[in-house]
Amino acid sequence: MALRKLNPTTAGQRNVVLVDRSQLHKGKPYKKLTVGLSRTGGRNNKGHNTSINTGGRHKRLYRLVDFKRQKFNIPGLVERIEYDPNRTAYIALISYEDGEKAYILAPQKLEIGQKVVSAEKADIKVGNAMKLKNMPIGTLVHNIELSPAAGGTVARSAGAYAQLIGKEVGHVQLKLASGELRLVNSECFATIGALSNADNRNIKLGKAGRNRWLGKRPHVRGTAMNPVDHPLGGGEGRNFGKHPVSRTGKGLRGKKTRTNKRTNNFILRTRHQAKKK
Repeated sequence: MALRKLNPTTAGQRNVVLVDRSQLHKGKPYKKLTVGLSRTGGRNNKGHNTSINTGGRHKRLYRLVDFKRQKFNIPGLVERIEYDPNRTAYIALISYEDGEKAYILAPQKLEIGQKVVSAEKADIKVGNAMKLKNMPIGTLVHNIELSPAAGGTVARSAGAYAQLIGKEVGHVQLKLASGELRLVNSECFATIGALSNADNRNIKLGKAGRNRWLGKRPHVRGTAMNPVDHPLGGGEGRNFGKHPVSRTGKGLRGKKTRTNKRTNNFILRTRHQAKKK
């Protein structure tokens, strides 16, 4: 979908660039697949503010998206494609032949009236879900499982995809958008195609108020605070002679935070190594 600019009738609209959603469904979501979504305002169960840049936001309904795609060998018809305020990619309402309905992540080039299916081995068509071991090398996939039957967890945001570049005994090699090369169990499911709304990265909000609608409060630099509020605060003038840390004292800017040694062997090349080449 194309980008659209607003007429500069106000200062807040002068630099706004949004995605044209005129082709999406204009009504309300399918009610049986929605639940209420509570807001924390950045506070924990004791009422303490633990996320200082969170708060406000417009009220939302959560759409129950099927990340597992476990209705095997039952074709489903794409009824409509909708905007989801809880994620950057669009979602599609699927009506299966047995009468059940479900939301799935909508990939690019998925059309209304198209049929999709989830099976161990299916046609290489956009929207179909199948096991990684049965896909040809070079296939673009999204909503990738890291453990069989656990549901897709990788490549779920707007425009995201990974490419299958190799196969081994029991595993396949995937190249992620970050440049990381990773081994994934070949019994895991993934959906074919790249996700929709790739122009999401080109959006310009144009004013601070639009960020507040999304639940993002103003961000204050640590060096602009007092010493009691941040480790980098205080000092005469603009001083930054300390090692950069977060408000809670955790290291930033290159500090390694990965601790999951159990899955280190599945990463053939990190995203950091990819950037050096």
